[in-house]
Amino acid sequence: MLKGKKIIIGITGSIAAFKIPYLIRLLIHEEAEVRVIMTPVATRFVTPLTLATLSQNPVIVEPFEPGDGTWNSHVELGLWADIMILAPVTANTLGKMVNGIADNMVVTAYLSAKCPVFIAPAMDLDMFQHPSTQRNLSLLKSFGNTIIEPQVGELASGLTGPGRLEEPEKILEIVKAYFAKINDFHKKKILITAGPTYEKIDPVRFIGNYSTGKMGFALAEQAATRGADVLLITGPTELTTRHRAIQRIDVTSAEEMYLSCMEHAPKMNIIIMAAAVADYTVKNQLNTKLKKSTSTLSIALNPTKDILWELGKNKKKNQVLVGFALETNNEIENAYAKLKAKNLDFIVLNSLNDLGAGFGGSTNKVSVIERNGKIHDGSVKNKYEVASDILDIICERLLKN
Repeated sequence: MLKGKKIIIGITGSIAAFKIPYLIRLLIHEEAEVRVIMTPVATRFVTPLTLATLSQNPVIVEPFEPGDGTWNSHVELGLWADIMILAPVTANTLGKMVNGIADNMVVTAYLSAKCPVFIAPAMDLDMFQHPSTQRNLSLLKSFGNTIIEPQVGELASGLTGPGRLEEPEKILEIVKAYFAKINDFHKKKILITAGPTYEKIDPVRFIGNYSTGKMGFALAEQAATRGADVLLITGPTELTTRHRAIQRIDVTSAEEMYLSCMEHAPKMNIIIMAAAVADYTVKNQLNTKLKKSTSTLSIALNPTKDILWELGKNKKKNQVLVGFALETNNEIENAYAKLKAKNLDFIVLNSLNDLGAGFGGSTNKVSVIERNGKIHDGSVKNKYEVASDILDIICERLLKN
């Protein structure tokens, strides 16, 4: 399964580094191509010579090779790899990764990576449980990284608790499970919408909503990672895309999103409408700034075009259409009625009554409702994990067909 896969292993200064030679042997046995990067402190726990012998590649510690001054390009490493495994990762390195402190090759390669990154922390239990460490892990999750949670066990300090590096065999299982999924949507074309729309009042004001686009972007990244060719149509957002298989189209208004969706939808196998499109747009948009006055202001609004309804009406045979519903009351009933009315295959329900769900945050809690009425209830998770769960359900449907 791992034959020919290009894997970077980044090692930081933890006593748990002694486990990594065995992990490398397991990966090489699976016919993966492994390259190792180390922090200078990590070399005190396991030697570069040992790792170079096992990986069959030179080990990189410094930006420049001693002697000939050859530059080790972190950019090339980031482009070369299919995945990056950082293990063990200390609390110190977690902080550097979160804040972009690129003072060693492990962090610079991480910041340059265009591939999925798996992070396996290892440290003493008090360090692991400290609020700063937990915050850093949460932020790294929100960036789209996968955290390989440490295990509870005996630690180097003699204490027992969480912080023990996951065993190499389990890390290998996680890596193999990842690669088993990357062809889930091979040769599938997926259109995903994300973010809000802004409906212009005048040159400096608009009507909008609180959507940040995080859910749609997480879906795009996860779908691309699993082999899809993704077209992401997004409203205004500060988010960026990382995966090479994502083509991005930026729009501003509901009308622009409508036109873009209508143009590209017929070519798609799967359409996931995660954007929070405005229901109304300003009837008389002004080209000059509206001046403040003491009188009451009324703005006339017209309904926007119903993109989801149009897509459902024109849905092709074997095309999968997924909508989103944000509800505050009678959630299941309202969401299912929307699914039926707009000819959807699935609807993803967000409830503003659920803590950790909705706009803006890095977590979400959804229920996915199928056309046959089956409900998949989820728990509060990072939005990348939620995206993966949604895609799992869609993938299961595709396999059945």
